[in-house]
Order: sequence, then C-alpha cells, then structure tokens
Amino acid sequence: MQSKLLFGNISISMKSKRILRCRGKNAKDFFEFHSRRQKTMIVLKFGGTSLKNAEKIEQVKQIISQSLPRHPVVVVSAHSGVTDQLIELAHNALENRLSIQPIQQKHHQLLHNLHLPTTLIEDLLTELQDLLRGIQLVKELTPRTLDYVMSFGERMSSRIVAAYLSNNGIDAIPICSYEMGLLTDSNFGRAQPLPQAFENIASFLKKVSKLPVITGFLGKNLQNEITTLGRSGSDFSASIIGSAINAEEIQIWTDVNGIMSADPRVVPHAVSIEEMSFEEASELAYYGAKVIHPSTMLPAMEKNIPVRILNTYNPTHPGTLVKKHSAPSKNIAKAIASKRNILLINLVSTHMLQQYGFMAKVFEVFARHKIVLDMIATSEISVSITIDSPKNLDKAISELQQYADVHVSEGKAILCIVGEGIREHSGVAAKTFSTLANENIHVEMISQGATKINLSLLVDNDHVSKAVQALHKEFFE
Repeated sequence: MQSKLLFGNISISMKSKRILRCRGKNAKDFFEFHSRRQKTMIVLKFGGTSLKNAEKIEQVKQIISQSLPRHPVVVVSAHSGVTDQLIELAHNALENRLSIQPIQQKHHQLLHNLHLPTTLIEDLLTELQDLLRGIQLVKELTPRTLDYVMSFGERMSSRIVAAYLSNNGIDAIPICSYEMGLLTDSNFGRAQPLPQAFENIASFLKKVSKLPVITGFLGKNLQNEITTLGRSGSDFSASIIGSAINAEEIQIWTDVNGIMSADPRVVPHAVSIEEMSFEEASELAYYGAKVIHPSTMLPAMEKNIPVRILNTYNPTHPGTLVKKHSAPSKNIAKAIASKRNILLINLVSTHMLQQYGFMAKVFEVFARHKIVLDMIATSEISVSITIDSPKNLDKAISELQQYADVHVSEGKAILCIVGEGIREHSGVAAKTFSTLANENIHVEMISQGATKINLSLLVDNDHVSKAVQALHKEFFE
C-alpha cells in the first residue's frame, strides 16, 4: 500500500509523487504555497526618486511587469523627500508647531494623480497626527520616537504602490517588513537584523501568493517597537530579504546609471562601472558612494547573491553588476568616493609607549557608547581616529581623558580610492600624494586596509571637490 501525504482535501502519493485527490479551497492554497516555495525569485528595490510622482510610479510598474517571469519581491522606500519632511514635522512638534499638512498634501496629490482614493492612507495620517501631538505634549523626541515618525513614509508608500499595481493588472499586497518578522536590535536609527529575522522572512513569504510590496528601512525590536536601519536603509532591507529567500539577484533601482567612477555632481564626466566585486562595492558604499547603503553588501555577500544597480529613468542601461569576483579593470582604480563632515579624534599619551592594553581600553570606550570608527592610524604615543557622527561623543571623550589628552577636529572629509588593481600596482600612494600636493591640498591622515583594495585619505571639507576632480583626472582620464 502506498504511503500518502494529506493536506486538507489533498492526497499525494509519496512513492510516485502523483496527486491522488485534490479539490476545494485547500487545494488552491496548497498549490499557491507549493508553487511559490519552489520558485527562484529576485528582489527589486525602488528608491524615493523612483517613486517621486505618478509618472515615475508608472515606470516602476512597467519594470515590475517585465520582471514578473522572474517572480519579483518588491521593496520600496518612502516617496522622494518624505523622510526629511517627517523629521522636520517631528522637530516642529517639539517646538509646539504641529501640522501634518505638508505630508498630507503631498500624498493626497500623488493619490489623485494615480486615480487612487485618499482613504487608502487616512488611518496612517491620523496615527501620525496623534504621535506628533504626543511629542508636542511631552516635549520630548527620543531616537525611538523619531524612528516611529520616520516609519510612516515607507508604510504609506507600500500601500500606494501596491494599490496602483493592483489597479493595473498586477495583483499586489502591501506588507510592513516587521509583519514578516524582520526583527532587529534596539539601536534606534541604525538597527541591525537579528539572526532569526532571515528564517522569519523566508517562512512568511512562502505563504504569500500575491506580489509583495514590502516597506524598506523598517524593522521591529523584541519589544515590538519600530526601528529603522539607518538613512537609505531600504537597500539593506532588500539585501536582507534577498538573503532570506536565496534570491537569484537583488536589483537596486535608483536615478543614476549604476555605480559611477565618481560623484557626477562633482565630476560631470564620471562614467558608470560595468562590474565590481563585493569587496570594492562595500568599500565604496561605506566611504560615501550614495548609490548603495553601506550594509547592503553583507547579506548578499554571505549568500553570494549578485546585486545589480540600475536606473529607473533609463531602464535599458545595464548599470553595475556587483558579484563575488569581477573582471580585471584596465585602470588601477575603479572609483573614488568621498564622505564629508567627518570628525577627527586625536589621542596623545605617553602611557602608550611599549605598553599593552592601551588600544583595548580605547576601543572599549567607543564600543560602550556605540560609536562606529572609520579610519585609524597609530604612532608610539598617539592614535588618530575618525567618526561620522557626534552622537554620544561627549560621554566617550570624558572617559578617554582618563587615559590621554584628547583633541577633536570637525569639518573633515574622507577620500577613498577603490579598486582591486591597487593591490597589483606599486606607487599608487606616491601618485596620489603628488597629485594632491600639486593642488595644494594637505593630507592629515592616510590608511590602507588589509585587503589592499582601497587607499583612504583625510582632508578638509573645503578641499573635497577639488581633490576628487584632480584624482579622477589622474587615475581615469
């Protein structure tokens, strides 16, 4: 007698794998579930500029429609400019100026242009109004509350995009990422996913039969409080989701033709890069490339899932493909990135001289106050460290002054030259210093990582554009 697997009104022969009996709603549910579980999927993430108006959302719909044979999962940011508006509204409420009119008008106009009802988001606008009123009454805006305020952008965007798709022949459903179980730690404003988040997401999406339109940027901690993954964190969301479902590819749709050799606002003739390795892209993202979120590469790297950066405004352009290994470049470097408004911390102490444990104490202080370090350089009696945010710095300095004299300089910028060719060529540092010296640009600090695919320099904010232009001319033109 053949053994059977029973699923409601479905009976399957385990020996022949034939369906013996199948009828009713349970059968439909089973086939939708089983079919989606077996499919290879891709992740499409659309940024705010890709969703800024009705015309662009129509373009997004066309891109999704063309991708349907590859079973897409869609991740969306807030509409262009909305996150900044929400932050402004939160601070206005703190100063007793309460109004959601700018956000309401923007979204109502968008809904009108898309022929969608305003009732689609009215409950969210009411919730936002109540939250801002609470900020006004208690006169307090904590990182936790600010994350809650910022969440409304993606929550409204996912509803609007899903509704437009559904009205135009693509059966879609809006999903908040935390409803799928995207659990994070409680580092509000810069949260990281917990290990169980990946399994939660995979299990949830197996049961979704419609096209999911998922909020980027958001998660929840174990206390059920909304968290955010940092500015531009929707890229990170896409990578987390892609890793969870073992996606065939993760596509990041932006408003430029992939990753460029330099910021086109600084170097107008910068060119798009056809291919990059994960290591190269990670370095660029961390040191200022605006196209991708610094953490985006990590989940993709772990699963070896290629990431493609594409242009919503020019969808036929091949963009940039990021994968484990890329083809050798004819240039020594592949790109130059810059990161402004860096703080330089100099610690000087004779206690460092031939003593062990000093650096451990310094790092423990920064770790305790959750301060992320960028560049590090040391001598026998000094340490130079850069950070990109003053958050918690005063508390850290108070502790560091027990071990060393501490001086903080503001208004600095990191320049980063990236490319696997740097590892194979000598004289890159000499060429870099010579180029900057010819432009009378002083370099305060230099660092090269163990992978030797990047060279990082610290200069004044005022010299960034001039330095990038000069280095781009030297290495690419």
